[in-house]
Amino acid sequence: GTSVTQVTATDADDPSYGNSARLLYSLIQGQPYFSVEPKTGVIRMASEMDRETKDQYLVIIQAKDMVGQPGAFSATATVTINFSDVNDNPPKFQQRLYYMSVSEEAPVGTTVGKVFAEDSDIGDNAAMDYFIEADSSDVFHIITDNETQEGIVLLKKRVDYESRRRYSIQVKAVNRYIDERFLKEGPFEDTTIVKINVEDADEPPVFTLENYVMEIFEGAVSGTLVGVVTARDPDDADSPVRYSIVHSMHLKRLFSINEHNGAIITTEPLDREIASWHNFTVTATETRNPEKISEANVYVQVLDVNDNAPKFPKNYETFVCENAISGRQIQSISAVDQDDSAEGHHFYFSLAQEDTNSSHFTVKDNQDNTAGIFTGKSGYRREEQFFFYLPILIQDNGTPPLTSTNTLTVTVCDCDTEVNTFYCRYGAFMYSLGLSTEALVAVLACILIFLVFFFAIVAIRQQQQKKVPFSEKMEEFRENIVSYDDEGGGEQDTEAFDISALRTRAVMRTHRPRKKVASEIQSLYRQSLQVGPDSAIFRQFISEKLEEANADPSVPPYDSLQTYAFEGTGSLAGSLSSLGSNTSDMDQSYDYLTDWGPHFKHLAGMYSSHRAVGD
Repeated sequence: GTSVTQVTATDADDPSYGNSARLLYSLIQGQPYFSVEPKTGVIRMASEMDRETKDQYLVIIQAKDMVGQPGAFSATATVTINFSDVNDNPPKFQQRLYYMSVSEEAPVGTTVGKVFAEDSDIGDNAAMDYFIEADSSDVFHIITDNETQEGIVLLKKRVDYESRRRYSIQVKAVNRYIDERFLKEGPFEDTTIVKINVEDADEPPVFTLENYVMEIFEGAVSGTLVGVVTARDPDDADSPVRYSIVHSMHLKRLFSINEHNGAIITTEPLDREIASWHNFTVTATETRNPEKISEANVYVQVLDVNDNAPKFPKNYETFVCENAISGRQIQSISAVDQDDSAEGHHFYFSLAQEDTNSSHFTVKDNQDNTAGIFTGKSGYRREEQFFFYLPILIQDNGTPPLTSTNTLTVTVCDCDTEVNTFYCRYGAFMYSLGLSTEALVAVLACILIFLVFFFAIVAIRQQQQKKVPFSEKMEEFRENIVSYDDEGGGEQDTEAFDISALRTRAVMRTHRPRKKVASEIQSLYRQSLQVGPDSAIFRQFISEKLEEANADPSVPPYDSLQTYAFEGTGSLAGSLSSLGSNTSDMDQSYDYLTDWGPHFKHLAGMYSSHRAVGD
């Protein structure tokens, strides 16, 4: 009887004339689910409907005029009716029993498996939440995937195959949004059983503790036992374990571990005053599978032993005036002790036994870990004694008590009552040097005079160097002009001049084969005459000779200007020697030498008779 919608038809006939415009509605398609009121066209539900069975219906409505009488006209309309969903279906698990497995090596948060409960509803009506029931171990938990509506079983705690191999949990799925109109339909939830098997894996050794705290007294002899760490293989194989210490070279000098039983011992005595705690890591490794390693932290506390005597906290500077009266306090002293004391430190001060008969100074213990130094007489003379050395005994309250002797130096100052610290330090310094004030002043004056004299000489020399003009320096240059005009007489003439002066290792004439064409030789000769002072070869030759003169230790210690008739690095015409010739002199014609000009007249005469010439 629920109204779904209303359809309306129109008729163009005059409604006031007969039955021509009187309409009647009927249902052609849609029974038995729907009905229509004949006069109003209201479509109503005719029976209970289930969207999960069919969510859409096509209803055909017919409208006839003349109240449906014969001869009436008609028209039809199709009405599409869609059913919206309500949460009238509970979730249902596809399986009543699920089987899953997880390795004992799996970390926390690992996905163990998934479960799924179907809900015929759609949208939010099908949304559900999953819960775990009847799991006293609290090892697993479950979350809901909102996109797939699956329940994901996760690992909440690590599992151990050797401790427990199987788990059985009950999972419940509950609709998130419940329509109270349908509560009578039954509970909107469902349950299933999940059985989880734990798979065995080769696990690393397990220490009995994650952190070990050990204690040892300082000064214990090398080899003293500090403590023992223990680890075992949790697998059924129960593989033996080997221990080692992971530490730096510094800790390696202090501790060692027995690799079989995990006993940690000292390798040298420990000193609490250097380090009161030592922290390092111990590893346990399976002997059958060295890749399986576990670690544990070890903290070693070094306990205190009364092995340090008390001493002054600083070097005291103590002064006393020459005119000081007896009983005047000149210094307050205290003490420090590097050792710990459970009851708190308490120090006792006194003068050493060998100084108790001295009447110069006294020590008064204030019973609060401080003491006062007082003058034992009136008046002190620096001329008689400049320094007093007081041996102060300091004893602690440790077990056993330790005593140390500390020397307090008292300096006598030239004053009445108030001490001028700077002046007293100055006087003590002079006294330690064995110099009087007058002697020190004289030494300082001499040093000052020497410095003034030194800087004056330096200044005068700098002024003189600035005033010397360049022209005066040029006057000191000396000339040594060497000129050679002799053409020489060949190899037999060795008296004209020393030709070695013109020869250097850098300027060597390379051997070239003799040219056979006279015209080409004459052309090369004319090119060789073009070498002059502007030539790069000429400049290089002068530079080399200058460097040779500068580096020669045998030359006179004055500047020398040497002029040479430079012929170049070699004749472009090539060598005139017959040594490089592959033919004999008898086969050669030297008539072309006469064409070379007057400079080669002598040479042309020597070869005119075809005599053999040796180079």
